[in-house]
Amino acid sequence: MKYTKGLLGKLENISVELGYKIRYEQGHFQSGFCRVETRKLIIINKFFDIEGRINTFLDLLPTLPIDISQLGEETLSNYNRFLELRASEEMAA
Repeated sequence: MKYTKGLLGKLENISVELGYKIRYEQGHFQSGFCRVETRKLIIINKFFDIEGRINTFLDLLPTLPIDISQLGEETLSNYNRFLELRASEEMAA
């Protein structure tokens, strides 16, 4: 898999369609997602390179609560492809 800005954009789009806001913040913290009060928020360390950002999203996707009806057809296809990709990478490791 190539780690490109286009791939990162697709992962960000999935998160946005699921209702999450994405913020890239400075700090010494582990990336992840959190809910602040009733808001859905994904915070990524802004010093991560593209590969680190993509891997963070790929780690988070299976843990996010999903309402399939919120996703468009293309986004749902990308979501399923990313889940399969992550599963195949975990099996190979």
